[in-house]
Amino acid sequence: MPNFHLLLLLLWVVGSHGFPATSKTQEEEDEEVVQKYLENYYNLKTGWRTISKQTGPGQSVEKLKQMQEFFGLKVTGKPNAETLKIMKQPRCGVPDVANFVLTQGNPPRWEQTQLTYRIENYTPDLLRADVDHAIEKAFQLWSDVTPLTFTKVSEGQADIMLSFVRGDHDDNNAFDGPGGQLAHAYQPGLGMGGDVHFDEDERWTKDLRNYNLFRVAAHELGHSLGLAHSTDIGALMYPSYMFSGDVQLAQDDINGIQALYGASQNPNQPVGPQTPQACDSKLTFDAITTVRGEIMFFKDRFYMRATPFYPETELNFISVFWPHLPNGLQAAYEVAHRDEVLFFKGNKYWAVQGQDMLPGYPKDIHSSFGFPRSVTHIDAAVSEEQTGKTYFFVANKYWRYDEYKRSMDAGYPKRIADDFPGIGNKVDAVFEKDGFFYFFHGTRQYKFDPKTQRILTLQKANSWFNCRKK
Repeated sequence: MPNFHLLLLLLWVVGSHGFPATSKTQEEEDEEVVQKYLENYYNLKTGWRTISKQTGPGQSVEKLKQMQEFFGLKVTGKPNAETLKIMKQPRCGVPDVANFVLTQGNPPRWEQTQLTYRIENYTPDLLRADVDHAIEKAFQLWSDVTPLTFTKVSEGQADIMLSFVRGDHDDNNAFDGPGGQLAHAYQPGLGMGGDVHFDEDERWTKDLRNYNLFRVAAHELGHSLGLAHSTDIGALMYPSYMFSGDVQLAQDDINGIQALYGASQNPNQPVGPQTPQACDSKLTFDAITTVRGEIMFFKDRFYMRATPFYPETELNFISVFWPHLPNGLQAAYEVAHRDEVLFFKGNKYWAVQGQDMLPGYPKDIHSSFGFPRSVTHIDAAVSEEQTGKTYFFVANKYWRYDEYKRSMDAGYPKRIADDFPGIGNKVDAVFEKDGFFYFFHGTRQYKFDPKTQRILTLQKANSWFNCRKK
């Protein structure tokens, strides 16, 4: 079975470099990427010796280590593939390391809570009404969780001025053309304080294509209100552009903005999603499956993966691999002989091969598998590679489906407790590896031998991750 991680890495390399190049040329290109990235976002002084020319620890190496630590990468001071992958992602133009020094206890913030904004010009990529709507929604995200109010004005100077510009636009922070830096904003203050600039060389949209204006504007307005970048990949204030069709403030964003301005007067305080932490002893999973031999764990909007190629647990949005899958998946399993992975949510399911969504999905679980209408969702599922039998767990019962005959086996459902003794009456997630079933319920994981119908080990749910006991 081809290794999933290596396949994706090869796909990324091919997609990133459309024409063949010698290793030396590629090395020079990568070095230029690293140099510019550290100069733009980590305050590396222009003209400092590049990493390849340094004979020992120097500013470039230290800045690179700082960048790797910020993004949760292995801190090596060397521009490895994972580091370059992050550096080549489109992102916000605000540095991760500020060029200015803030007095402790005195972060930048607006003194007044009633702020005005003005859209100075409009991109031709969208209708004016679509731009207005995107910007209004972006402001509302922040006003919903703070006492701040935002009023649009059509002329004169506003607290926050928004404009579409390209290249050098007289703020000593030139844009770099398509891709790369998408937009930037300035912290609260006089003059350009709070202003937002969008790169007109980008293609702005109101959907999943190219760069969604609502998503970028919401991030930049966080800077306009005084927030810096977050190291939380699930936060809106994370520097790299990620968009799965849903724009919301994570709890990390809410905590940050409320530290500056306090909570809103709304009696029902909004609560944002929290990013799962691999080594959280209370971590639970929505679904787990193997994908071409590798185990992928799903939680809310995220997947988690532990691979031998990367010492840290990989955490990212589900949409990075499968943009058309919903968040909050409830079950998943791999059919190895078809090279397919099926994902379930509610009474619908989707099928993929590698990163490709198969056509005709989502489909209905009742018409496809023969479940009764009383089954509204699947709790967990696993397919036995040797037999082609798939087990579906629903509440305290399970069904068995034949992947070769494409039909449900007779005599089901049966009680989970009768045929899988000791794992309890409810399954949150399950996968197969080396002939064993691994059942998950809450924070517990059961290694189960289906041949002997015995539990072999009981461990924490996150035992697959490299978590060192402190």
